[in-house]
Amino acid sequence: MATHQKTEDRGQKPKAEPKAAMAKSTATVTIKQTGSPMRRPSKQKLYLLSLGLGKMNRVRTLSDSPSVRGLIDKVKHMVTVIS
Repeated sequence: MATHQKTEDRGQKPKAEPKAAMAKSTATVTIKQTGSPMRRPSKQKLYLLSLGLGKMNRVRTLSDSPSVRGLIDKVKHMVTVIS
């Protein structure tokens, strides 16, 4: 008869804990959509959607990272940085 073994005994590695650096992103940026994506290039509408915007006067608080800052720069004529 086979006996049940503990997870450690079967050679499986314990699950890794998430890195602390990823959990400590406390810097945020708040943006508000002030311009319409109508009559704009389709890429700009996609940039707004990736920021979580898409309709006028929507406000989003996102983590302050270089990728988010780059997206804001691409549509800076349609958004306002609140903080």
